[in-house]
Amino acid sequence: MPTSFDLSLLILISVVYLLALFGVAWITERGLLPRGLMRHPAIYTLSLGVYASAWAFYGTVGLAYQYGYGFLTYYLGICGAFLLAPVLLNPILRITRTYQLSSLADLFAFRFRSTWAGTLTTLLMLIGVLPLLALQIQAVADSVLILTHDPGQDSVAFGFCLLITLFAILFGARHISAREKHEGLVFAIAFESLVKLIALGTVGLFALYAVFGGPSGLEEWLSHNQQALRTLHSPLQEGPWRTLLLVFFAAAIVMPHMYHMAFTENLNPRALGTASWGLPLFLLLMSLAVPPILWAGLHLDVPTNPEYFTLGLGVAAGADWLSLLAFVGGLSAASGLIIVVTLALSGMVLNHLVLPVYQPSADNNIYRWLLWTRRSLIAAIIMGSYGFYRLLGAEQDLANLGIASFVATVQFLPGALSVLYWPQANRRGFIGGLVAGMLVWSVTLLLPLISELSGIRLLGLNLSFNPDTWHIAAITSLTVNIVVFTLVSLFTQRSAEEQSAAEACSVDNVSRPQRMELVASSPQEFAQQLAKPLGNKTAQQEVEQALRDLKLPFDERRPYALRRLRDRLEANLSGLMGPAVAQDIIETFLPFKMARGGYVTEDIHFIESRLEDYHTRLTGLAAELDALRRYHRQTLQDLPMGVCSLAKDNEVLMWNRAMQTLTGISADSVVGSRLESLPAPWNQVLQRFVEDQSAHVHKQKLVLNGQTQWLNLHKAAIDEPGNIGNSGLVLLIEDQTETQMLEDELMHSERLASIGRLAAGVAHEIGNPITGIACLAQNLREEPDLEEARVAAEQIIEQTRRVSRIVQSLVNFAHVGSRHNNANEEVDLAACCNEAIHLLSLNRKGPEVIYVNLCNPEHRVVGDSQHLVQVLINLLGNARDASRDGDRITIQTQHNEHQVLLMVEDQGSGIDKAIMDRMFEPFFTTKDPGTGTGLGLALVYSIVEEHYGQITVESPADSVTQRGTRFIITLPRYSVLSNGVIT
Repeated sequence: MPTSFDLSLLILISVVYLLALFGVAWITERGLLPRGLMRHPAIYTLSLGVYASAWAFYGTVGLAYQYGYGFLTYYLGICGAFLLAPVLLNPILRITRTYQLSSLADLFAFRFRSTWAGTLTTLLMLIGVLPLLALQIQAVADSVLILTHDPGQDSVAFGFCLLITLFAILFGARHISAREKHEGLVFAIAFESLVKLIALGTVGLFALYAVFGGPSGLEEWLSHNQQALRTLHSPLQEGPWRTLLLVFFAAAIVMPHMYHMAFTENLNPRALGTASWGLPLFLLLMSLAVPPILWAGLHLDVPTNPEYFTLGLGVAAGADWLSLLAFVGGLSAASGLIIVVTLALSGMVLNHLVLPVYQPSADNNIYRWLLWTRRSLIAAIIMGSYGFYRLLGAEQDLANLGIASFVATVQFLPGALSVLYWPQANRRGFIGGLVAGMLVWSVTLLLPLISELSGIRLLGLNLSFNPDTWHIAAITSLTVNIVVFTLVSLFTQRSAEEQSAAEACSVDNVSRPQRMELVASSPQEFAQQLAKPLGNKTAQQEVEQALRDLKLPFDERRPYALRRLRDRLEANLSGLMGPAVAQDIIETFLPFKMARGGYVTEDIHFIESRLEDYHTRLTGLAAELDALRRYHRQTLQDLPMGVCSLAKDNEVLMWNRAMQTLTGISADSVVGSRLESLPAPWNQVLQRFVEDQSAHVHKQKLVLNGQTQWLNLHKAAIDEPGNIGNSGLVLLIEDQTETQMLEDELMHSERLASIGRLAAGVAHEIGNPITGIACLAQNLREEPDLEEARVAAEQIIEQTRRVSRIVQSLVNFAHVGSRHNNANEEVDLAACCNEAIHLLSLNRKGPEVIYVNLCNPEHRVVGDSQHLVQVLINLLGNARDASRDGDRITIQTQHNEHQVLLMVEDQGSGIDKAIMDRMFEPFFTTKDPGTGTGLGLALVYSIVEEHYGQITVESPADSVTQRGTRFIITLPRYSVLSNGVIT
């Protein structure tokens, strides 16, 4: 007599297991597990094991009994889909992550830009998966019946549904955010998959070693039971294994739980590559246990249906522990699938059935409303599944329920493939094909499940319903779907929105909707507009979240960045409320400007960024063209000349490295903004040049941070990509500052050379006559009887001296560049200052000023003392001429390790800023004619350069009185080392 288990024990085991599952999720969400483990590809791969439901745990043995090795199609179909991940799953993952499409209904609503596409997908998917959900409930109820022999499986099924409702809410609808990644759910489902694998593998090993005594015992049994092998082989030649392969292949994309785990809950996009071989390996390990379990069940003559050989094997063998382990495995498979399917369906129903009909008021807390609505939908879907289970009366085989559900969902395969590979598909074709296919499925597969109907008469044909001919119904429904979809799409037009969405979804997508200007011009205005449908708090949170996603500041105003912000907001709201509602909100409250005379072009910057992300996947001619594009772009980027590309509306499309260096403005901060929003003075310079009719401007002077720059500007008109006739501009900017400085220095040198030649000529031509005049005047002065002549002679002598001083100044200026033997001597600046003050004191002309010599005698410099005295005489003389009676002129020194600073400061009238740039030019003077030659400061400048020093001027020196001038001369400090002696 087989062992009968107590119902309370099974209930306790169920509760403990579900609590353990919840505990795993809770620990994960609390961050108690390493983050690296959570994002490991193995966890993601195991979470995809949710595909192996109670039908895989129990029903595949029944499939093997009915279809032989055809049971492998259950595993091989989805394995084929994952082996094609690069061309099938990766593109869907990209679209899902980019546009926050959390379900298949979201994907279809986005691609076909149709609320009806999403609504019908949700309704038909809900109907299609009811048999699959009922299958899980029936599997648990039947397993309890087998173990307890208690006929009250309906009450057990109801209790199981209540428990699963609670845990589904705790797993996926515990937080206010309705669009977050559920790391705890992913890890818990991965744990559940591991439990299934261990349980089924243990039963398989028990069958092999405990029942048959090992491989040799199994081989011996098979040799005596050849019919068992023939039963596995014969259906492959005549059975519907090809149809099975097709429907299981489609499950990877269209089943709500697979879409949810593969795409929506994907934490690491690269993990899909690992899953492309990891999931087939996982399913292979599960499939290995099926034949031994089937043969062991036949050998022991297990009294259950072959679908429950996995559970009945332990009962028949008297291994209670094995029966309980199999029960836990089946419970794990059923609960995992129900939890994920109801989470996925609740989101679809919320986004495509509830929100299009009723949206919460902006005064409500939208997040909380969405949360509680989703919780209610989870409970409603599970209870609806229980109602469907009661409607069936627990009289259907698991295979019939599973096949009916998989055939229903395969009707979504044409639409899913058209998203990627058929841009010409439109909403009318999709909806028509889907409705037609589901109609055939409902008549041929759904009606026989829920009624006693064995056939109907249609168009003069008698259609009989036979479970063995389900594959004909599957092929018929799919064929009708494809034909209607294709014909309607070919003979009807797509809308502009559909064309744009088709381009965004296509596998080789690098294009983007056109570049237009938004009405809102800042994130603050975005929040104000979205507050109307969402409420102030929700709108602010959504805008801030989008800004964080894009790593943009809250004061962002660049048109390109605002367009990206609008796209991100639509994607985020799509994840929260569905693409149809999100699109309606964004288009209503964040519209583009459609002014008369406006224009649109392709967003060249977005295309560039998409190509950068996509170029590693290009092959053949496309790869070669992309390499050529990158080469030309690199040429422009590395060109040693500033390049700036502008759209017709003056939006900056390109800003190369030379422009970054020249302006100090990074490309990331300027690309996508208007020209007028650039920092000053570049906005004025470039905008003035753009508005100018001239194509070239040479030697444009620009003062930046106190430094003068000279620029050559060039421009040319170019057509914007995707819109011939709308001319933008390309600006080229050459920095001519160094060239201009060299030209100025060359002109200065030429001027000095000419002065030198003039000085030599003057000295030669004037020196001798002046000497003769001076001699004659001295002789005339010695005449004792001619008083008037003596006075005239004194005046003549004074004038000849003045002429001699002027000539001597010219000679000194011309020869200041020549080196002298004492050019490297140790110079006492304090002594030089005293000598200069003494010489100036001999001349009584001019204001009575006070000279204050604060120079430190220890501050010695390397140079020529006579030349430095000449520098001080000129500076102190100019300071005296600019001062008033009683003003102080201060001379002081400072030093550091290598230099001495000599500062001459007066309290005079100061220097006009307008002449500051010209004060060191030869022959430039502000003194009255006859009182200055204009060579003094030029001589000072030359002498300081001769000493490898620098001279700067600060005027006014006193910011309070706005008077005074300060000359600062930097000279090399004297040291023992500089004198050639190393100490």
